Amino acid sequence: MKIKHPKYILSIAIVALALTSCGLDNYDAPQSKLNGKITYNGLALGVRGTGEAVQVQLYQDGYDLKNHISVYVGQDGTFEALLFDGEYKLVTRDNNGPWVNKRDTVIVNVKGNTEVELPVTPYFTISDETLSLNGSVLNATFKINEIVSTAQIEYVMLLVSKTTFVDDATNIARKDFTDQQAGSVTLSLNMEENKDFASAKVLFARVGVKTVGTDQAVYSKIVRLK
Repeated sequence: MKIKHPKYILSIAIVALALTSCGLDNYDAPQSKLNGKITYNGLALGVRGTGEAVQVQLYQDGYDLKNHISVYVGQDGTFEALLFDGEYKLVTRDNNGPWVNKRDTVIVNVKGNTEVELPVTPYFTISDETLSLNGSVLNATFKINEIVSTAQIEYVMLLVSKTTFVDDATNIARKDFTDQQAGSVTLSLNMEENKDFASAKVLFARVGVKTVGTDQAVYSKIVRLK
């Protein structure tokens, strides 16, 4: 058996790649924008928005490639994607997010700019939050609403950041509180010895509730402290 020269094999590979690239260039880029939000009772849910931590997935039937398109969710629960027109299945990612892991699915017909809601069932929600700064102390009052009766709170977080991105991974101050129950809650965080707090010209705060057995917390809206 004769072995072809490596240069010959390399040349074939280069030509094949060039032809493939030319073929791809003949396709138009997707122009339709899908704007969506993850909701409960019509209200968007706050999540961690950094590190691509929370994702939804898009599938389109009828094509040879069945791989999903990953779409990253922002901290206000919204997401967007540029797509070709057509019918898609919008699905929550398996074992990802502060909601019941049911692989919630919505069929969406994308034609031009399209809006969609992806309803889920969170274990808890946060409402009636008031966050204020008194000297170096963050005071927070809010309500934890139990949606799933069997769910247990692992911990509650008070979070402060120098940017509008605030979550368990992006912050300058964080305090976790265990043994918390659903209902009205009052907590505080003293940042007197925090150097980042002392030098910050602007500050933002947020509350998070982590449920036992989930990979992500649910979050309140972001409040500017100063």
